[in-house]
Amino acid sequence: MSIKPIYVAAHPRACSTAFERVFMTQRATIQCVHEPFGDAWYYGPERLADRFENDEQGRLDSGFSKSTYRTVMDRLEREGSEGKRVFIKDIDAYLLPQNGKPASIAPSLRRIKRGVGTDSPDEETHSANGVHANGHTTAPVNGVNGTSSNGINGHSNGVNGTTNGAVNGVNGHATNGHSTNGNGVHVNGHSDAHVHTNGTETNGSSPYPYNTPKEPGNPTVMPRELQEKFHWAFLIRDPHHSIPSYYRCTIPPLDKLTGFHNFDPKEAGYNELRRHFEYLVESGLVGPRVATRPDLSPEAGSEEDQKTVHEICMIDADDMLDSPAPMIEAFCRTTGVPYTPDMLCWDTEEDYAFACENFEKWRGFHNDAIESKGLVARAHKHAPKTEEQWDADWLAKYGPKGAALIRQTVNETFDDYLYLKHFAMKV
Repeated sequence: MSIKPIYVAAHPRACSTAFERVFMTQRATIQCVHEPFGDAWYYGPERLADRFENDEQGRLDSGFSKSTYRTVMDRLEREGSEGKRVFIKDIDAYLLPQNGKPASIAPSLRRIKRGVGTDSPDEETHSANGVHANGHTTAPVNGVNGTSSNGINGHSNGVNGTTNGAVNGVNGHATNGHSTNGNGVHVNGHSDAHVHTNGTETNGSSPYPYNTPKEPGNPTVMPRELQEKFHWAFLIRDPHHSIPSYYRCTIPPLDKLTGFHNFDPKEAGYNELRRHFEYLVESGLVGPRVATRPDLSPEAGSEEDQKTVHEICMIDADDMLDSPAPMIEAFCRTTGVPYTPDMLCWDTEEDYAFACENFEKWRGFHNDAIESKGLVARAHKHAPKTEEQWDADWLAKYGPKGAALIRQTVNETFDDYLYLKHFAMKV
């Protein structure tokens, strides 16, 4: 039975936070981590998104301007240090460059080995440009990958030999004034605009593209050896529902809470989720067996079936909302989480306070999930609509400009959604 950290990869507005609340009820045995990689993707010195690219003050005010992909991995290590199983819910696009750009490994996640073909961790870790990181082995990453932290230190600064153990109180990110991460990524205490990879300064404003190696076929900035450490699952929703829901968060009055003042179609996240899913399947990290779908799975006991490490676990949010208990039970079965019916209820003051605390950094996006009391089956399934009916609804709610932008984005994402839905669990 799997005991790896569960990584539920979703696109925005997939009802994923309501799904996450199910597992937040199991605080004695499960440690939930809410959308951690957005810290690095939006705000940090390795950021891939351009939403806040020209808003340095906004990045600083977020509290995450020093967050790198390594500091997030270090946080996941700490979250798993108490013996609970880690449950990560995140937007999968936070691991990929925008606009389908080819990916190279995040500078802070680079692993430099002593010799070609070695399988064991380094006794000494080195920066990307060949300089000793700190002259000592780095701390083991025991909550996530069980190996040394490969020269990307969350604990020592990699250049001046002093430790940066101070923590700023926001996700445990280090607050050293002038450290680098052991791979040449300069985390400036005053500005995060200067990013170095292999000793070469990149564009003074945008850190991407990185001057780092690419892994063949890997569309993400996370190396395969780290992706192997997670038990991957996926959550999707029809873009006819998710896209207008996202759009609503970027216009008045919600935009005052979310801080997102424009809708950007390239943040929809479907294509990124599809490409990453295909990579995980092709790499053998999930599948070929598909949870609850013998029609899509190889014959039980066959050579191909024996290759399955983790079943493909794909949940469509609308199927979950129609049949929450059977769907959650099926998810628990395939991921190795004990299922109890009371997981679907969180109607206590303690549950409410815990949700408020965990969802604080994405204000406005999770109001419905925070105010919910449980996951209850819908009284009536969504009635099918024609495309003309959808357009009329969006026009009435959001006006001509909003309706046109929603329609454009739905059209751009629908094929990727249908591809992923082909693998969706059935209960």
